[in-house]
Amino acid sequence: MKTRISSSFFFALALFIISSVSSYAQNKKRRAGEVRSEPRLREAEFFFTEAEKYFILEDYTKALLYYQRTAELNPENGTVHYKIAEVLSRGAKQDDLIRASISIETALRLEKKNKYFYLLASNIYNSLTQFGKSVQVLETMMKEIPNTEDYLYELAAIYQYDRQPDEALKVYNKAESILGINEVSSLNKQRIYLEQGKTEEAIREGEKLMEAFPDEERLVLGFAETLSQNGQAAKAIPYVEKYLKENPDAGSAKMLLAGLYRDTRQEDKARQYILSVFDDPSVEVSSKVLMLGVYSTQLSDQLSKMVSDPSLESFTLSLFEKLKKTNPNDANVHLVGGDLYLAMKKNNEARAEYLKSIRLGSTSFEVWQNLLYLESQTNELDSLIKHSEEGLELFPNQGMLYYFNGYANLRKKHYREAATSLEQAKKLSSSNTNLLQEINSMLGETYNGTREYAKSDKAYDDALLINPYNDLILNNYSYYLALRKENLEKAEKMAAQIIKNNPDNPSYLDTYAWVLFMREKYKEAKKVMEKAINGGQVSATHFEHYGDILFQLGDIDGAVKQWQKAKGMSSDHELIDKKIANRRLY
Repeated sequence: MKTRISSSFFFALALFIISSVSSYAQNKKRRAGEVRSEPRLREAEFFFTEAEKYFILEDYTKALLYYQRTAELNPENGTVHYKIAEVLSRGAKQDDLIRASISIETALRLEKKNKYFYLLASNIYNSLTQFGKSVQVLETMMKEIPNTEDYLYELAAIYQYDRQPDEALKVYNKAESILGINEVSSLNKQRIYLEQGKTEEAIREGEKLMEAFPDEERLVLGFAETLSQNGQAAKAIPYVEKYLKENPDAGSAKMLLAGLYRDTRQEDKARQYILSVFDDPSVEVSSKVLMLGVYSTQLSDQLSKMVSDPSLESFTLSLFEKLKKTNPNDANVHLVGGDLYLAMKKNNEARAEYLKSIRLGSTSFEVWQNLLYLESQTNELDSLIKHSEEGLELFPNQGMLYYFNGYANLRKKHYREAATSLEQAKKLSSSNTNLLQEINSMLGETYNGTREYAKSDKAYDDALLINPYNDLILNNYSYYLALRKENLEKAEKMAAQIIKNNPDNPSYLDTYAWVLFMREKYKEAKKVMEKAINGGQVSATHFEHYGDILFQLGDIDGAVKQWQKAKGMSSDHELIDKKIANRRLY
């Protein structure tokens, strides 16, 4: 712990130094009877003045040199030793602090009636964690110098730092006996009692403070919050209830009492006060947003656990409607509304609220992220590109925004734009392995689209380094290799691995069959494709591929029949029509 001296201390010190400089030459203290000559004292005064100049300019290295030279010329002056200690105490090195302690001890030996010497000594000892010496020097100061009882609070704090709570309590009690009941001593005593598990003593302290200052709302609320934070919410409730009877319009007290009721599972009482708070214009909207956020989170947790609570849902929505009606232009209101609707899986409403929050100037990254997530779920690719670009103007270092931009461009087959965004997303997402794997997978698809096959393969390999058992990546990678008729042995191994874990998946079976087809393993490919077709959920691609396989096995009529089925399911007929018309494979 490193305690800092207050600005008032430095102001007073400046006055002290001015008087010290003016009287410096008149200081006639002698060491061992030695008489200092006037020239020597004038020289010392010169060096001290120079030191002060550099000290004010914050050139502490030069200031220290001049102070030390002054001390050599006039070692019996306490002020210069004090200044040496002050400069050294600003250093971060342990050796500097030790040297500072030696200098301030010299200063105190020469001058016992200057409280600033004692205060600096206390700070130095605190920085050295020599709390015993710090305590001793403050106690000496209060004995030697009248009207320094205010520093009892600092003395008590040092005892707390030194983990001597009982000694701290004694000092706080002494301070109260001299200076009266006040917030500093009372709150610290409460804290100590609660840490010691002495709840009743803490409560008595709180009551004593509130009786001394009955009109201070913050003291009542602070005491109740302290009790609540220490697991005593039930004991805090009566104090807030009593205050509200005497001050029925205290909105902050209502908010706190509602929270205490919630903590003690008195939900009906809590909701009564919350509704009152939401109708109270004197309560800050930020407090209402926080309370709505609490209910929104609770609702989200329950829905994630498949727990239905219509009452909670209705109440939370009513709070949002109240808030939106009274604060329609508050970005945070629409932000929490978006979160609420997102939790309820009302995605259209959530998207609308997030958009309002953004248009009203929300600077929350989560709003942009959630908006883009919703647009990606509904495949609104143009909006996704537009909003991700707008978001990047505010958050140019957020990998998720580049990710969404790359995703949308990839889906629209804007491969060059997708590659640029995804590469940037990759650079900014190195610590998020799950996202990094997905980005690499998308880069594999992107570079396949740009026909940069070496980059495509590397991206897929990088993705599989993170998780070598990702079925979707294995499927896409092996399929693209098959289409290019490259590295077919590797493609077959990957496709076979997928089927081992997903023996009935028609999409993965189609990929495996197509890899076998490219490896000219037509009979094996036929068996796999028939299994895929017989399993249902097939597409035009399945029938077209099946026709290609049959053609290679010499079953031309069977191939044409399958191509005709594919034509009936596909909107792209050009190649299929050519196959059917010419009864041959292209």
